[in-house]
Amino acid sequence: MGPVDGIFYGMRTAIDSAGRVVIPKALRDLLGLTAGQPLEITEQDGRLEIVPAATPMRLVDEGDGVAAVADADMPLLTADLVRDTLERIRR
Repeated sequence: MGPVDGIFYGMRTAIDSAGRVVIPKALRDLLGLTAGQPLEITEQDGRLEIVPAATPMRLVDEGDGVAAVADADMPLLTADLVRDTLERIRR
């Protein structure tokens, strides 16, 4: 079944013998998840919750203010990336 008002219903997956779970492509695309992306998984009220892992950051004094700098390689922030992200979250 496809999305209804941006919500996916009836999608089913399974845990394989190694404990892996496949996130359906439609959900990965909707949420902007990519292969190799770090995720955090927790239990909340008897349910699994999977969220993108936070990017490690450090604060750097730039003289005229403090800036948060990623401790990991980040994609170049372009106007197209901002536009695509805004369009995805506004749906």
